[in-house]
Amino acid sequence: MASSHRSSPVPRPGGGGRDGIYRKERDSSSPRSRPPVRSLPDVCPKEPTGEGRGLCDGPSVVAEHDRWTVYSSKVNLPAALNDPRLAKRESDFFTKTWGLDFAETEVMPSFYLPNISREDFGPYLQEMAQRERIHERCKMICPNKDDVDAVSSITSNHEKSRAELEQVPKIFMKPNFALEDPATFNTVLPWSHFNSAGGKSSRDVASSKLLQEKLSHYLDVVEVSIARQISLRSEAFFHAMSSQHELQDQLQETQRAVAILRGRTAAMDRVMCQGPLRALRTALARNNCVKLHNKLKLMAAVHQTQPTVQLLLSTSEFVGALELIATTKEVLQQELQGIHSFRHLGSQLCELEKLIDKMMVEDFSMYARSDLNRSLKDEPQVLEKERLESLVFGLLRQRKLDFLDIYSDEMILAAKAIVTQSVAECVLHIEEIDTEVVTKLADQMRIMTFPQWFEVLKNVFESFLFFLQRIKATLSVIRNVVLEVLDSNQKNRLLEESGSAVSGQEASQTSLVLQGEAELAYLTHEGLFISDALNEAQQQQAAARDQSSTVGSRIQQGRAEGAGSDVASGSTETFTSRDQNFMCGENMMPTELEMNRVINNTQELLHTASDVSHDRCVKVLTARAKDGSLERLSSAEFVCLSQAVEGFARDTEELCGRHSVSLRGALQSQANRFVHRFHEERKTKLSLLLDNERWKQAEVPAEFQDLVNSIADGRITLPERKTPGPDDRKPTEFLLINGQKYAVVGTVLLLIRIFLEYCQCVNDIPSIATDMLTRLSDLLKHFNSRSCQLVLGAGALQVVGLKTITTKNLALASRCLQLVVHYIPIIRSHFETKLQPKQFSVLRHFDHITKDYNDHIAEISAKLVAIMDSLFEKVLSKYEVKAPMPSACFRNVCKQMTKMHEAISELLPEEQTQMLFLRINASFKLHLKRQLSRLGVINDGGPQHGLVVVDVAFYTGNVQALKSLERLDLNMAEIWEQKR
Repeated sequence: MASSHRSSPVPRPGGGGRDGIYRKERDSSSPRSRPPVRSLPDVCPKEPTGEGRGLCDGPSVVAEHDRWTVYSSKVNLPAALNDPRLAKRESDFFTKTWGLDFAETEVMPSFYLPNISREDFGPYLQEMAQRERIHERCKMICPNKDDVDAVSSITSNHEKSRAELEQVPKIFMKPNFALEDPATFNTVLPWSHFNSAGGKSSRDVASSKLLQEKLSHYLDVVEVSIARQISLRSEAFFHAMSSQHELQDQLQETQRAVAILRGRTAAMDRVMCQGPLRALRTALARNNCVKLHNKLKLMAAVHQTQPTVQLLLSTSEFVGALELIATTKEVLQQELQGIHSFRHLGSQLCELEKLIDKMMVEDFSMYARSDLNRSLKDEPQVLEKERLESLVFGLLRQRKLDFLDIYSDEMILAAKAIVTQSVAECVLHIEEIDTEVVTKLADQMRIMTFPQWFEVLKNVFESFLFFLQRIKATLSVIRNVVLEVLDSNQKNRLLEESGSAVSGQEASQTSLVLQGEAELAYLTHEGLFISDALNEAQQQQAAARDQSSTVGSRIQQGRAEGAGSDVASGSTETFTSRDQNFMCGENMMPTELEMNRVINNTQELLHTASDVSHDRCVKVLTARAKDGSLERLSSAEFVCLSQAVEGFARDTEELCGRHSVSLRGALQSQANRFVHRFHEERKTKLSLLLDNERWKQAEVPAEFQDLVNSIADGRITLPERKTPGPDDRKPTEFLLINGQKYAVVGTVLLLIRIFLEYCQCVNDIPSIATDMLTRLSDLLKHFNSRSCQLVLGAGALQVVGLKTITTKNLALASRCLQLVVHYIPIIRSHFETKLQPKQFSVLRHFDHITKDYNDHIAEISAKLVAIMDSLFEKVLSKYEVKAPMPSACFRNVCKQMTKMHEAISELLPEEQTQMLFLRINASFKLHLKRQLSRLGVINDGGPQHGLVVVDVAFYTGNVQALKSLERLDLNMAEIWEQKR
């Protein structure tokens, strides 16, 4: 049945077709028949598919001794001649036709043939490239006839097999097919087609026969398909069966060889290994006993941990106790892990460690409280330095880095107590204050007189300076401890780095010892892998070398410290031991970044102490100033207060390196109020003086002349008060300044003293220089504006009751303004020395004031000229050119000019007087020229011209006869119009 079916095509790699598909051999009568292709034997050959692989491509496991290769096939002569695996060609095969020299003869290259390279075929390939592409495209469109026949045969066979198998119902192909299942049975044998009433009808017989034939057909289809598959794999199946017997023989030989090898191995073990191994096991047992003894000693040391910790805590050795607890916990986790008797010791040590943390925090809080609240005098600056160092070491060891916050809180409370204590001590010596009636400190300070309160303030300043010195000393100790711990950590890191290099050298030296111990561990090891034995050997050696020596010694050291510590445990030796303990427990210490943060916090805490001290002093200052008593201080008292505050601020800045601004700000606020009151008092005083000023020349007392002389010498200060006594010097009419005479009123003399008071106040309180400059500018502006209202505006007629504002009043006002203008640059220079460079912009106020004063002086001069101008217009309008000469009009003009000169010549300087009369003369010439033009008098030498010349000569002679006007060029020729 299998022979009636043709085999399916088998794909072969590297075959004749493009897709590597070969068809099975055909009948010998076929003109294109080929010899049958032999399949390779295989234990489990695969089904033929169309994926390009043959039936037996893989090697045969059973017939390995006779493996088929590609060189076993018969190929053409060129392939055999080019075989690289044959060392020598078979002479009986090749030389029988071509001779003996066939294999030895070398074919020499022809001298007539050139060396051909790929570049010689370049033009041909370029020419044929287009044709080749067209040919490949045609091959894809029109396949080969043989390929088409092979593909069609394969397709038809597959489709025929698939069509036959598809006739079989799917239920027979299911893997869980079982006729015992009623549903399956009813599906395969549909009894519904038969008569269920009993008996067999002809129809039932036909149906049963039809069903039987149908099932027989299904059986035939399946058998044909199975036979086809068996026919494809028959050769490999029979080959595997024949190889089975050879495999069984080989297995029997192998079994006998293994039995012989085992016998020899057992004899070697009995003769050579059992005795040495027994000795090695004994040595290992001894080592284990030693390790057990060491472990028991370690357990005994751990058992004494709690009593030792209690003993260390009794002497405040917190660092040693914490290090002992950490070492014990490390031992419990590494060496004694799983010991039943120590199962609760770890939790007990943790609770004990938490208790130590609380004890250290409470102890540090008590230390800070006792240190900051003790007497500030007659005691050392640092209280119990060793105790403080121990506490700081312990807190750092536990990473309790917030201990400085505790110190800060205690510092604030102590600062409040310092103020309270200072005020209470001073109140005890003041009988006027009843502490039972006046209970509040602020009220008590307001009842005090200024000297009493100032004494309290100085005591507070002194106490706070001692307080800050103590805090700085304590923080320096804390800072030194942190720096030493940081330095020890860095040294420890360097030792670890150098130790790692040394350990690398030791590892190379002990490699042989490790190898021997690893071999011993392997021989006695009961595990499966040698890596486990090697790891155990290394761990055992590391445990014996490191942990047993270091851990045990650290516990013994902790016990020794607990047993040998006493009240004097804060000495240098314990300090060094704490340092060593820290180096051992470096992993518990804060990082370098955290250490640096603590160092910065100590400096910040010192700055905070300075700020707190200033804030408490501000409370004292504001409590006194609440009712405005500080604003009512005299300049000397406020200067004393300012100097005391500045001295305290300067001392704290030098001590703490902190520029605190709260106290200076409070003083500045009080200074602003003081400046406001100071300015308002003097401005009011100046207003009263101006309102009562009659603008008459005042005599200059000798003290004011001395004041002016001191200013000229560069002393911009108020002179010291002289003891009252007889002064033989009499007042003078003028104020002499640099050889010039200044006729002044009494208000200006007091104004000079007032702005000297401003300058003196700036000397005493430099911080108010800007505010004082603004107020002085306002004062000078007020004097200028008010004097203008009183003189130029004629306000003095109503305020003082003057009948008229005379030219003498105007000239005196102008001279007073000139005196103020003289001192403005001096005041400006003085203030410039007291200001910061960034504050120089406020000096522009003096420039504006100088301009205003000069404008005022110019207006007064213009007013004097205007007075004479109106006089000239009134008198010259009645002028007639007729005898007698000089005319009455010119006599009146000269009389008024003389009066004007008499009024101002003694008040104004000579240059200003000359300039003023030049302007008056110009006004006279203008009015005279207009009148002559109106009268028709011209420069023609006639009688009228002669009369005018006589009057003008009279006018010129009278004017030039006046004092300081002798050389004045009147230029009277300008009165005549030019001839046309």
